[in-house]
Amino acid sequence: MIGRLRGIVAEIGEEEALIDVMGVGYVVRCGARMLSRLPPVGDETVVHVESVFGEQTGVTLYGFLGRDERRAFVILRTIQGVGPKAALSVLDVLSPPELAAAVAREDKAAVARANGVGPKLAQRIIVELKDKPLTDGPVAAFHAQVSSPQVVQASAPGEAVAALMGLGIAEPQARRVVESAALRLGDDAEPPALIKAALQELGR
Repeated sequence: MIGRLRGIVAEIGEEEALIDVMGVGYVVRCGARMLSRLPPVGDETVVHVESVFGEQTGVTLYGFLGRDERRAFVILRTIQGVGPKAALSVLDVLSPPELAAAVAREDKAAVARANGVGPKLAQRIIVELKDKPLTDGPVAAFHAQVSSPQVVQASAPGEAVAALMGLGIAEPQARRVVESAALRLGDDAEPPALIKAALQELGR
């Protein structure tokens, strides 16, 4: 799972950027705020990345210039009705500190300024974010906290499950395909092999 890219800004589009990392171009979906803050084409940048798996689209990379933006994107996507596009829209109008302040004062009008976010969804976002930190704290710990009430074991299957959950796959489904992959590959299988086999299992 890709968590960060350091490379040259090769292209900047309306909804995405192309980051050249040692000759390999990564297409990264970004919000308007993120794109406006990128350095000019030809300059180096560091992009924090969240990988999202879709059954039809495969893995899509979403990019952010800060870990707090990435963290807020992840936590927004745990809310029913908030997909990647809506999460990016919220972060276009509110930075993580601004979003936290809006939640604290229950300002659903501020959240509803985001494209595709109506009053009902804005209210749900306010309610769901009440007890969830949008800044500070390690990203890895945050992923484990918001994705599952249980701590994933630091075993090869556990790491594979965590990686799949980081791609947006629900924990029960992630555990099921990883267990199936582990049965086929054996007890000595390393996380990368388990992840690859599990993704193949999902594609069937």
